[in-house]
Amino acid sequence: MTDDNQRDATRRSVLKGASAVGTAGLVGLAGCTGGGGGEGGDGGSGGNGGSGGNGSEGTSGGDNASDSGGSGGGGGGSGELELVHWWTAGGEQEALNALIEGFEEKYPDVAVNNNPAPGGAGSALDAVIKNRVLNENPPSSFQIWPGEALRPYLDSDVLDDIGDSVWTSEMQDAYLQGPKDAAAPNDTFVAVPLNIHRLNNLFYNTSVMEEAGVDPSSISDPKALLDAMATIEENTDAAGMAQQTQSPWSTVQLWETVFIGEQDTETFKSMVESGDASANEDAIKSALTTVKDYKEYFNQDAGSISWDQANSKVINGEAAMIHQGDWAAGQYRAQDGFEYEQDWNMVAYPGTEGVYSIVMDSFVMPSNNPSPEATKKWLQYAGSVEGQQKFNPIKGSIPPRTDVPTDPFGPFLQSQIEEFKNSDTQPPTIAHGTAVPPEVKTSIEEAFSGFIENWNVDRAYSGIADAISGN
Repeated sequence: MTDDNQRDATRRSVLKGASAVGTAGLVGLAGCTGGGGGEGGDGGSGGNGGSGGNGSEGTSGGDNASDSGGSGGGGGGSGELELVHWWTAGGEQEALNALIEGFEEKYPDVAVNNNPAPGGAGSALDAVIKNRVLNENPPSSFQIWPGEALRPYLDSDVLDDIGDSVWTSEMQDAYLQGPKDAAAPNDTFVAVPLNIHRLNNLFYNTSVMEEAGVDPSSISDPKALLDAMATIEENTDAAGMAQQTQSPWSTVQLWETVFIGEQDTETFKSMVESGDASANEDAIKSALTTVKDYKEYFNQDAGSISWDQANSKVINGEAAMIHQGDWAAGQYRAQDGFEYEQDWNMVAYPGTEGVYSIVMDSFVMPSNNPSPEATKKWLQYAGSVEGQQKFNPIKGSIPPRTDVPTDPFGPFLQSQIEEFKNSDTQPPTIAHGTAVPPEVKTSIEEAFSGFIENWNVDRAYSGIADAISGN
């Protein structure tokens, strides 16, 4: 067998193996299928259940996209840039259109084929891309979470190295280490992160907190939050914490944030990278126990509502606070008379000051590319100041570059940009697909599905440990 044939066989074998994991295995990574009843996910990489895009502070509708638009099929000719993505709803569609319009103005010689594959959490895109890669008919570029979500594609050798052609020294200097690490999981740049949402936020209703006599900025660590929630429920009619447990992803992201708050980022990264959970058994169980203790202060209907419905309880004062990605702010911004700082505010989750847990989207360059020069131009533009300035204010996210002017962003996102620039570390996330490969993420979600039913710490730890170790 020739080297080329050997590589071809390896690619097909790995991708077919990944297909056996299911559509969540390659690209459908952020726990989300839209709002209204299932997994809500995130406004940047998943559905926000109807928060809607709202200008500079908006957050897109994520994965509750309609089934209209392109099929994601068909190949791009040599003179055509074909982009496959799942951004078809609300502000996310507007943000991508703004990015494409800016690109077309800069490169009028490139014809863009905007070819969406809508569907919950990228599941439709997942099927489209796998089929086209296996048939050696990839699009010019496609949307994907960076980091470990890229692993099946890297293992099958179907992404090109863009370190020299796209990641100039100027661009590398403008990105902090966390996004750069996610763009190069194998120490080779293969992706361009376009946007960032922050995961380790604690949003709260200022009136409820004032009535309870609780200062969120004074809460020192995740366990101290329990005392604050007890005080809130003693002094107000509000639940201590809004939460949905209908789907596991919200509890996964809460647990990993608590873990970082009780330990630190390096311990978290060591846990997910080492494949050996036993070295961190006490830390894993401690965070699980803290989350279990939190449930006493969740809204009583946590098991029957979506994340955005839980978030609404913060708006109407039925709950004091919520742990959620900064896509939650889009829902606040959409609510008339609910003003930032006056009616709602946020702090870094207790114990995670200086941490900016990142949820990102990126574009990549598939091998056997139908339009390599146009694709390089697209990736260069996506990684540029101009491109990120056009996209992120509409998307309700912040740019991964640190040199993008902040004027187009509203006051909340401006504060997030400053937090990002000043952060000490930018860890990936399990719940949104950047910290672990897809099959590990799926197994961890299965462990948490059981956890939110029985709240058995030892059983949940076993499931997490098996997932991380690959058993």
